Order: sequence, then C-alpha cells, then structure tokens
Amino acid sequence: NGQLGDGTTTGRTTPVLVSGISTATAISASGGHTCALLSDFTVKCWGYNLYGQIGDGTTTDRSTPVAVSGITTARAVTAGSIHTCALLSDSTIKCWGYNGYGQIGDGTATQRNTPVLVSGISTAVAVSAGQFYTCALLSDSTIKCWGDNGNGNLGDGTTIQRLTPVAVSGITTARAVT
Repeated sequence: NGQLGDGTTTGRTTPVLVSGISTATAISASGGHTCALLSDFTVKCWGYNLYGQIGDGTTTDRSTPVAVSGITTARAVTAGSIHTCALLSDSTIKCWGYNGYGQIGDGTATQRNTPVLVSGISTAVAVSAGQFYTCALLSDSTIKCWGDNGNGNLGDGTTIQRLTPVAVSGITTARAVT
C-alpha cells in the first residue's frame, strides 16, 4: 500500500529511505500506513488510505508522504489500525480516519478524512491509538479512552462502545499510556 514511503508498493527486505522526509522527530506505523512528526510540528503520512487515515482529505493510497491537513502544532503522532491521532501543543488531540467504533472521539461514528478535535480533552500529555480505540494520558495522571470497548479495552468497567472519552477506572498516578 506504499507504507514504506519510497514511492513504490514494492516489498523490501532491507531498509529504504522515505522520500522527502529529512526532519522527522518521531514516527508511528500501523499495518498499512505510517506517519512522521516533523521538526516544524507538522505531520506527514503515507500508505493505505481507504478510510482517510492519511489525513489529506482523500481516500487515495499514498506511496510517498503527504501533509496532514491543518496540523501545524503537533507534539506527538500515533497511528492506529486505520485511524491516526496527533497531540497538539495546546494539549488537545485531533484524530482522523475510520470511526466506526468512535475511535476518533468526536461524538460520532462518521469517517473523517481530515483531523477533528477529540471532545473534552484539553490537558493531554500523551496519546496512543489502538486497533479501534484511542487513549490519552492527562496532566493529572489519569487516562481517558474512547472507541471500541467490546473486550473492556477502555477500562471503564463496561463493554459499551464510547464515542467520546471516558475515564479509566482506578488509574490516578499514570506516567505513560500505550
């Protein structure tokens, strides 16, 4: 799907350079797409894009990096299975891509091809995207999660899907989230 970012869809058995990326400060990869946080606080993504997880407003696969629309103050990026999220400098989070389980966190189950703000998150210090859910570490050392909860993934004591963030039960001194 182009997730290696070298301009091809050829599988490689040795590392290849990602086209046009020279100032990356972090990277996150899923099974089908990859994203890089750049030193200018923008994000570029490439690879599989059927659900808009590249964030460029399309559903076209990309074999080279493209800029994520409207992200100019990112501090971290995380690639979920078919969605992506970025932690911004104002401690909010924006997500984009597949949203069938509410993993975008905007209160809907509507696919988003460009980033949208996660509802009710304003003090995030870290973010981690899972397969169909997302979690954020907050500045008060608590964690909130949203999306698929069929196996209790969100830690709120239920198996109810959540379209907006809910607190993880009993976590008050967290230092990281994954």
